[in-house]
Amino acid sequence: MNPAKDLLAPAPASPPALAADEIAVARGYIDASRAASTRKAYAADWNRFALWCRERAAALPAAPALVAVYLSALAARGQAPPSIARALAAIAYTHRRAGKVPPHRAEGGMVIGDMLAGIRRARIGSPDRKAAADADVVMQLLWCIEGSSLTALRDRALIAFGMALAARRSELVALDVADLAWEAKGLRVTIRRSKTDQDGEGAVVAVPEGRRLTPLAHLRAWLEAAAITEGPVFRPLWKGNRTRDARLSDHAVARIVQARALAAGLDPARYAGHSLRAGFVTSAARAGADVWKIQQVSRHKSMQVLSGYVRDARLFDDHAGEPFL
Repeated sequence: MNPAKDLLAPAPASPPALAADEIAVARGYIDASRAASTRKAYAADWNRFALWCRERAAALPAAPALVAVYLSALAARGQAPPSIARALAAIAYTHRRAGKVPPHRAEGGMVIGDMLAGIRRARIGSPDRKAAADADVVMQLLWCIEGSSLTALRDRALIAFGMALAARRSELVALDVADLAWEAKGLRVTIRRSKTDQDGEGAVVAVPEGRRLTPLAHLRAWLEAAAITEGPVFRPLWKGNRTRDARLSDHAVARIVQARALAAGLDPARYAGHSLRAGFVTSAARAGADVWKIQQVSRHKSMQVLSGYVRDARLFDDHAGEPFL
């Protein structure tokens, strides 16, 4: 041991003193790494996990085995693998924010990966995909919406325009009047953020006037009758046929489609908000549209997912057995 050398050694660095406002700014940027909707979903998932842990063990930090048992409980209640994976993501996100190692990264965390793999393998059979509301189905729905009330005008616009835009229900209800640019050939619609665009880069989608479903005519009729010149395009209504100064919820889109399907004599359980988006892809594929042109509208990031819809729509086209069966 050399005392002189020890005296010359640099003193260990002490943690920097940080002001509360500096920490708040840094935390704000960390929060911005996730969309507000994602943070909200993570918070709800975390609260459910913390409540489940209350009489079992510590939720933070959580032992990998505990998390694996929780995920298996979600699967036993019938939750789909994507929902279970999001629950794990919420648990990991909360641990990282607290400066803890996420359970699936901790020692023994392999059990969580094995549990997820087992859950996915146990889900035998094809996913519960809702039926596509193709052009014929949409026409049926429109025919069965009677009258000229604001409810009728809104629902016609929501269904016809939602299908023509191939929009996810969250994208549809997020639209503002400022996102609509009317032109001679149709409408340019700016999708500012979507499920596959969490950074908000945005996309512009063209919607033509149309000759059969006439989506833009229905949209104009709704906007004019409701006197909507700014703010949300699709809105809930007060009793008495009055427009509320609020944004329609994405769950309301599914309820509207199902209610109109029931009125048209269709099984409402087979349809939901996603049926409009799937309906555009299905109808375009049947009409022989190029898959890349379909993707321009649908904005699918995964061509594998998009190709699945196209394959289903063209299953009987150029069938190998057609010449001899």
